[in-house]
Amino acid sequence: MAVCLNTETSLILYSELVNSEYFVDKSAMIEAISRRIRTNTKYICITKPRRFGKTSILNMLGAYYGKAYDSKGIFDSLKISGSATYRTHLNQYNVIRLSLNDLPDDGCTYEDYIGLIKESITNDIQEAYPELREKKFHKISDLLMATKEQFIFIIDEWDYLFSHELFPEHHSAFLEFLRNLLKDRAYVALTYMTGVLPIKKYSTGSSLNMFREYTMLKDPFFEEYFGFTESEVEALCEKQTALSMEEIRDWYNGYQTRIGERLYNPRSVVCALEDAACQSYWTRTGKMDEVLFFLKYNIGEVRDDVVKMVNDMPVIIDINEEHAAGQKSPQNREEIYSAMIIYGLLSYHDGMITIPNKELMLEFQKALKDDDFGYVAELVRNSNEVLNATLEKKSDIVASYLHNIHNSELPILKYNDENSLSCVVTLAYLAARDKYRMEREEKSGKGFADFIFHPKQKNFPGIILELKADDTPEAAIDQIRGKEYCEKLRKEKVEHILAVGLSYETAKKEHQCVIEEL
Repeated sequence: MAVCLNTETSLILYSELVNSEYFVDKSAMIEAISRRIRTNTKYICITKPRRFGKTSILNMLGAYYGKAYDSKGIFDSLKISGSATYRTHLNQYNVIRLSLNDLPDDGCTYEDYIGLIKESITNDIQEAYPELREKKFHKISDLLMATKEQFIFIIDEWDYLFSHELFPEHHSAFLEFLRNLLKDRAYVALTYMTGVLPIKKYSTGSSLNMFREYTMLKDPFFEEYFGFTESEVEALCEKQTALSMEEIRDWYNGYQTRIGERLYNPRSVVCALEDAACQSYWTRTGKMDEVLFFLKYNIGEVRDDVVKMVNDMPVIIDINEEHAAGQKSPQNREEIYSAMIIYGLLSYHDGMITIPNKELMLEFQKALKDDDFGYVAELVRNSNEVLNATLEKKSDIVASYLHNIHNSELPILKYNDENSLSCVVTLAYLAARDKYRMEREEKSGKGFADFIFHPKQKNFPGIILELKADDTPEAAIDQIRGKEYCEKLRKEKVEHILAVGLSYETAKKEHQCVIEEL
């Protein structure tokens, strides 16, 4: 039974995906891939974050191109069937499918690992071409050349040894194996390879320089196929009634194509719709420890940036391909952010990085509690106290807490503009995000409130918070009342609403707070 040559694995797995309730048709990508067959652009490497559909696309390609079966019944109803070249490539190729995360059951050395790959290819080729069984070949490439045929290679998790730090002393030998198997071989009609880590950080010199690589930083051709678009998510939402499009958008929207089209993490969207609950699925499917790992480097500069981004303020920075992810210890701020973008932890568009969505915002908030963040970690861990003081209308404690934050060592928290004041408030009330949906500069009544806290549970009051510099907290309360900022909370049938007026006197560097129930 074949293990990697013309197996039904891709067909079976893709059939299951097509039959799933929340399937999204990405088959139009096949036309773009087919144009590269037997051309000098036939080497494709897709490096995207985990759970962005890489393996699903790989299975789709295997199911479409493989000649060992008839998959017409699947693809006739999909978008690719409308292509002029649909039948030209359907089930016309020998496909070699390699999953490089497969480890042997009876060995744990590099020789066992690479031996399993070589043995699988050799046995399958000799079974398909019995005339080659008695001949001796020193290299797999010679064996494949002897078939006098061409093959499409689909390779999943090319970077498994690197991402799992397996057999580090043999990494160069592994890259050399891939080079000998694929580079400048006439039997290669197409190679489609996936992973998380970019090739260029590991493949020094010319080992795998034949690949065109497409990452979260640079992908002018295939970006729309990795992630769900806005229209695709809307169509999925229509299949159920438990969650609204607004809820899904709030939790999982945040990535963008180069032209600004929104992209969603597919795995998170599907899990939310299946569970009928929006929550963070990232930690269950990826290494969110990477957030803290990268933030520990260059901590002084990165710390202030994270405080800004947690406050929904984008950070302006120039990132290019040279700052690619992969090396174990990033050397500077650009390399830290490049790695986090490629892993999907940050979004990058028009020279600005942001935290993509609520799902990842929760992970960054957790990261801020780590001791490596020094005073910020202390503020975050104690932020529940200021929320409790607010709910108990202990205005002096709230003012004292904000005064302590103002006197901290963090440049971003110095009061030189409204954004800085907002950062202080965001940190002070970070714990409130567990119980409230916090909106900044939200339209309500006759104007825009600085902060509105929408309670997630009925037994919590709503909170409207207004900031004033060189004025009185009473003036802030008057503005909340006069401009009817409570209107949105009233429409949400929030029974109890607290008005919080905060003021800061720049000359004396003093805070005042007044809390009233509306």
